[in-house]
Amino acid sequence: MNKTIVLAILVMSLFSGCASVPMESPEKSSIAKKFDTPSNGMAGLYIYRSGSFGGALKKDIWVDGKCVGESAPDVFFFLQVQGDMEHKISTESEFSPNDLAVNTKSGKNYFVHQYLKMGLFVGGAGLELVDENEGKNEIAKLSLANSGTCSQQ
Repeated sequence: MNKTIVLAILVMSLFSGCASVPMESPEKSSIAKKFDTPSNGMAGLYIYRSGSFGGALKKDIWVDGKCVGESAPDVFFFLQVQGDMEHKISTESEFSPNDLAVNTKSGKNYFVHQYLKMGLFVGGAGLELVDENEGKNEIAKLSLANSGTCSQQ
């Protein structure tokens, strides 16, 4: 009986609670939400996680093998990457990273949704490229996280 209760509490904590990550100032978040045209020769990359499913879990995100940061519910990252080339966006998952290839064009912004999914241990994560309107609508509700801190280097 006690084991059942402990297991139930553990499972509930994975679905509730809220992981926290270091955040940027509200001013920097507002600037990123203007969705300005990226610098010459560059593309903008917004990576976000919305919703409360798996709220207690943080998930690393990398672009081209470099740490972007740890995600938590309702946060986004923004970075500029070289335009006119393919970039590999990765997220940690249950057993190994999941990757998404994004072919960028200079002067354009791209929106990548990181989502959590049920797996063996409720730790799966995936990435999907979403259209600009959907991405902007989601980012408008979120806060900008600090970049550069991952749990696995």
